[in-house]
Amino acid sequence: MAEFTITKSTLDDIAIVSLHGFLDAHTASQFEQTLGEVINQGMHKIIVNFAELEYISSAGLGVFMVFIEGVRAKNGDIKLAEMQPRVFTVFDLLGFPMLFEIYEQQQDAIAKFGSNA
Repeated sequence: MAEFTITKSTLDDIAIVSLHGFLDAHTASQFEQTLGEVINQGMHKIIVNFAELEYISSAGLGVFMVFIEGVRAKNGDIKLAEMQPRVFTVFDLLGFPMLFEIYEQQQDAIAKFGSNA
């Protein structure tokens, strides 16, 4: 099983959180803590990059639901980018494309936030 790691970076006022490996019941708390830290630092424009995420479980999906209302209440959003097809399938089955904007390229998500980058 691939080790789960998270990489954080910022671009102007956008936080980019990249996920690597397996996001499941064992690693969801790590992701939840990272998103919480980003939001506590005042970042409300968040892109989660899935390019290197191999698997996500319902526990991983639940983390998004914990934060999305609070982020949107502060005029921010959590946008999702570069999902592998099998990860997208899980999101799609649970109706996430109706709740979250999902982009094939991270650059498109950045552009949607209106960044000059």
